[in-house]
Amino acid sequence: MNEDFISISWVQLLIALSLVSVSGILSIYYKLKLEKDLAIGVVRSFAQLLTMGYLLKILFGLNSAVFVMALYLVMTLFSVNIIHGRVKEKNVSYLLPTGLAVMFSYSLVTILVTRVVIGAQPWWEPQYFISIGGMVAGNSMNSLALSLERFFSELKSRRDEVEMLLCHGADYKEATAEIFRDALRAGMIPAINSLMGVGLVFLPGMMTGQILAGADPEEAVRYQIVVMFMLVASTALSSIIVLQLVRKRCFSGAMILLTGKKK
Repeated sequence: MNEDFISISWVQLLIALSLVSVSGILSIYYKLKLEKDLAIGVVRSFAQLLTMGYLLKILFGLNSAVFVMALYLVMTLFSVNIIHGRVKEKNVSYLLPTGLAVMFSYSLVTILVTRVVIGAQPWWEPQYFISIGGMVAGNSMNSLALSLERFFSELKSRRDEVEMLLCHGADYKEATAEIFRDALRAGMIPAINSLMGVGLVFLPGMMTGQILAGADPEEAVRYQIVVMFMLVASTALSSIIVLQLVRKRCFSGAMILLTGKKK
């Protein structure tokens, strides 16, 4: 089916840019003040994707595990930085827990999928490892940010309840058990919703990309099923690890809640 693949030229990319300009015009007309962010987003997406495309082309030619792992490390570090920038919490340090959760969960799921499920030889084959790792990072990143944001916001809004439980002899785990579950649920819901709607409400990116590139639709579907299950696992694993590591940091040695301090 590859002979049917249609290549996209630079002119066609510029034509596609007109689709984004509609959003810019609406932002200006309704005074949404989003046109600057939109312009930056367009430039960044162009630059980042083109850079990644050239890097992958070089990487595929080198076929070196060292360079593959180096690129993967850069991707995960950027993921940690983006999560840290999205979550607004000043009293509790969550950068290290986020980094540990990201490194462990991303690497574990990516290696399991490429080595065990897909059976790539070698397991770090860049065509598979970087592609799978990128999808794990992108989806888990959003879930981690949602979980952390919900956890911190719930701690602030339910501070009195948590302090009351502590006064009655509960430890930090017991005092935050319900908040922990709510935050974990918030991180997992998007991946579960995707499972519910895939194939009926929307066609996922990997499946669509493979079909557009000329792959057999049945083969594309099997890969997409693997990806969907992989994303559910990675979001659950990364969210539970980061929440377990962070919630103890929300309390001092004297069991005083640090986040949402009353002024």
